This record gives sequence, C-alpha cells and structure tokens, in this order.
Amino acid sequence: MRKVLLLLLLCCAQAALALEVAGVKVDERLRLGGSELQLNGAGIRTRLIFKVYVGALYLSERKFATAEVLALEGPKRVSMTLLRDLSAEQLIDALELGIRDNHTQAELAGLRERIDALAAVMKGIGGAKEKMVITLDFLPATGTLVTLDGAPRGKPIPGEDFYRALLRIWLGEKPVDADLKAAMLGGKN
Repeated sequence: MRKVLLLLLLCCAQAALALEVAGVKVDERLRLGGSELQLNGAGIRTRLIFKVYVGALYLSERKFATAEVLALEGPKRVSMTLLRDLSAEQLIDALELGIRDNHTQAELAGLRERIDALAAVMKGIGGAKEKMVITLDFLPATGTLVTLDGAPRGKPIPGEDFYRALLRIWLGEKPVDADLKAAMLGGKN
C-alpha cells in the first residue's frame, strides 16, 4: 500500500512539472548553461486561422512586463514547438518581420549582420516539420544559440542586444501575436 501511495505521489509531482498547450507538453523548469530556468508563460502562435507553433518563454525568474523581461540578465530561452510544417523561408521571413516591426531603421542597421547570421542558420535547418522544436537560447558568455530538437545549429550569434531584439518579436510593441505575447508574459492563451 505504501509503494502504491508513493507511486501515486510521484506521478502527481511529475504532472505538476509540465503544462499542456494545444497537446504539446511544456516543461515548467529546465536547465540551461548550468542555470535553472522556469516557464514564464506559453501559448499558441496563430496566423489567420492556422495554429503555427506553441511558443514558450523561460527565464531565471517570473516577469510579467516586457521591460522587466528585457532588463533581466542571465540565460533565457524561447522555444517553438511546431504545429505544422514550415519552410526555411517561412521561418526566416517571420523572424525578420518580427524584428523589423519592433525596431527603427538605425537599430536594424546595427543588427543587420546578426540577423543575416540567424537567417543563414535557419536556411541551414531547411524545412522544419510538425512536432519539431526550435529553441533560441541566450547564454551571456556565448550569445544566441539555435537548436533543432536539441541539436545545435550554426554558430552562436553574439550580443545580448541581439537576443533582446529577438524577444521583441513576441514581446515588443508590435508582437507577431498579441495573445501569444500575453501568454508568454504569464497570462492565459
């Protein structure tokens, strides 16, 4: 009886460590670069009527405003679990549009070389299939790392300013999806 009770408690504890969004399990905590990050929020990116991906934001501590997230130092992660197949061009166009919509021409000029580096990484990934997970990780000593299903892709892209530019895709004044922004900032989607 004691073993059954212990097993039930362990199962409940595991269930409490994961959230489900659109059928996608989203971990409540993860380790990145030796630091523990917690889920700040997760939601669904939609375009027109299509569900595109489940986006999740991980930080070292919960933040509920864009300015707080952008000011937070240390490792961070944005993960995108695809709900449909996407071509490299679709990935690149969406990322570039999100950056362009949330920055001035002068800011874009300072980011251009690194935006091009990110585009090259995405082009190297090629098409991404439904259920694949793309992560954009920031490690202060390294920069921005892109992974596909946990495998690193391309070289790290330097600069915390670049990662803040990426975060503005989802959290900026003109986010790619207002409902996803609210969800990533700890609201409901």
